[in-house]
Amino acid sequence: MTPPNPDKASPDLDAPGSGRLAHAPADHPPVARPKVGVVLANLGTPDATDYWSMRRYLSEFLSDKRVVDYPDWKWQPLLQLIILSRRPFKSGEAYRGIWNTEKDESPLLTITREQTRKVAEGLEAMFGDRVMVDFCMRYGNPSTDSVLKRMQAAGCERILFFPLYPQYASPTTATANDQAFRTLMTLKRQPAIRTVPAYFEHPAYLDALASSVREAYEAAETPPEVLVASYHGVPKRYLLEGDPYHCQCQKTTRLLRERLGWAEDAIQTAFQSKFGPEEWVGPATVEHVAELARQGRKHIAVVSPAFSSDCVETLEEIEEEIRDAFIEAGGETFTYIPCLNDRDDHIAALLSIIDNELGGWV
Repeated sequence: MTPPNPDKASPDLDAPGSGRLAHAPADHPPVARPKVGVVLANLGTPDATDYWSMRRYLSEFLSDKRVVDYPDWKWQPLLQLIILSRRPFKSGEAYRGIWNTEKDESPLLTITREQTRKVAEGLEAMFGDRVMVDFCMRYGNPSTDSVLKRMQAAGCERILFFPLYPQYASPTTATANDQAFRTLMTLKRQPAIRTVPAYFEHPAYLDALASSVREAYEAAETPPEVLVASYHGVPKRYLLEGDPYHCQCQKTTRLLRERLGWAEDAIQTAFQSKFGPEEWVGPATVEHVAELARQGRKHIAVVSPAFSSDCVETLEEIEEEIRDAFIEAGGETFTYIPCLNDRDDHIAALLSIIDNELGGWV
């Protein structure tokens, strides 16, 4: 006879005398039934736009050694005493300009949640209830630690961790993976974990990216003369130290051009979001678009292939700062092509990648 156990009422638990605990003693604690987890990981978001919320977020972000790798004795006094006394005001203003006031959250959080919902629906259609899907942020909430621990407690004995960055970079992909493994270091029972590699060459990703460009060009009243592929920047020494990001960005641009069937000079690569005094990979997008205007290119479009979701770097930096630089230099028409976000073809690409990486697990 199965011993009575109030926890047996839960369909997700095995109690003593049932399932994997068929031979367990009556006082054995219930265990969650085994599942496979998929976690979509994005960069992060502040909880609000006020000074202290922005300061907490920026402190976590800029204290990450993958983002700023200067020695603490040199960097932390400068960060905590000078940079974080002023930058939260400027960053808060930027976030307020794009904030989702209806949900009281950043667009990145809104979009990532919707991507997760659609991916979960797709995986349910493929695998039923065998796969649990969630998302986390490297900085801010929901934290990587809280999501992985919740999945482990729910019975996820195998977890596919998916950083949503098409190109690999130490300050994005690597730090997301670092954080996942830090959580595993705290667990008595670790789930098996796989991380998804860079997917900038994946045919479905390139098809979705090319389709977004074609649709934007077809909708434009004045056809753009040049498409600028603007990627987030990294210090140049990262490239010299072996980070493949710059090379993968250049290849993404080439593969996109080939998908579109365009001439070589129809798409140009640039990098945005420079921070600090050292030399970064270039050209800088804000300077490059101004130079295009001075050269007589009056109509351009900008796309952001390194971002899976629109965020402050695209909605504020590109749509405002970079746009203004182009117009002030004599440009006339500036078309921003949104990130792939929750487009159906983007979700299909993510599902194809996940399906491949789950091989042997489901």
